[in-house]
Amino acid sequence: MLFRSPVAADRVLASRMGVAAADFALDNLTNVMVGVRGTEMVPVPLSEATSGVRGVPEELYATAQTFFG
Repeated sequence: MLFRSPVAADRVLASRMGVAAADFALDNLTNVMVGVRGTEMVPVPLSEATSGVRGVPEELYATAQTFFG
């Protein structure tokens, strides 16, 4: 299996999410995780994030196999 190193966009996203998490904590937001909606970092209630199983559309498996075998 091929593993790649993080690229600049991955590192920027991780940094933005970390800053948002710290901001949420400073704002006394609890029981939330950082979500990305569009280009914004938003608090997502853990109850919403864990309320069900979201599947992956079958056609995305075929796309992934093209790249990862």
